[in-house]
Amino acid sequence: MGQEFVDADLAGARFVRCILAGAVVRAADLTDLQLDGYCDGTLLVEGVDVMPYVEAELDRRFPGRAGRLATTPDGLRQAWVDVRAAWAEAVRRVASMPAGTHDESVDGEWSFAQTLRHLVTATDIWLRGAVLGVDQPLHPLGQPHAEYATDGYDMSVFAPGTPPYDDVLAVRAERQAMLTDVLQSITAERLEERCPNPWSSDPARRMTVGACLRVILNEEWAHLRYALRDLDVLATR
Repeated sequence: MGQEFVDADLAGARFVRCILAGAVVRAADLTDLQLDGYCDGTLLVEGVDVMPYVEAELDRRFPGRAGRLATTPDGLRQAWVDVRAAWAEAVRRVASMPAGTHDESVDGEWSFAQTLRHLVTATDIWLRGAVLGVDQPLHPLGQPHAEYATDGYDMSVFAPGTPPYDDVLAVRAERQAMLTDVLQSITAERLEERCPNPWSSDPARRMTVGACLRVILNEEWAHLRYALRDLDVLATR
């Protein structure tokens, strides 16, 4: 924090899970710079906040993505239909690629199968745990985020190794069906109910059911984009 780099050559550097909030880059060569991360505010390029443009372009590239912000039962139901269909197309694409593609990694990122496993865990945490109140919501085939262990959470619930892809698809389908069932009966009143924040015991940080469901939708769209990006790379190999 607070370090200053002057006349430093960072060409080809890779920053993973780094906190760059508030960082300032001046008089730099940004040719082919790639940024991919979380921004809950402004991202200024030459003094212009580019986040509205980025969000609009992503919504254009991924029809239905804008629905991840829906606040009504019908809006959330349609948002889920859209992202589920997009994922179904991605799964079909992997099935048409060479055997083992689902377990291939690009630049150390999660494989397609690991991404599906992570979405199982996201559904377990935000739907089964937060919304439905299941005491131990995590499936052994899930894939937690990278900081899960270092943040002190118990990894023993997750099975080691690489599970069969068919098993991953089966668990993923179960979790998708579970979310579908919940959304079919969700009401506006239920969306406003408060439930525990999975990452905080502070009562002040309790979240609405609607907010938890939107977290799942955000996870679905974000990881679909990452998965398709890597499939494009694998398709050229």
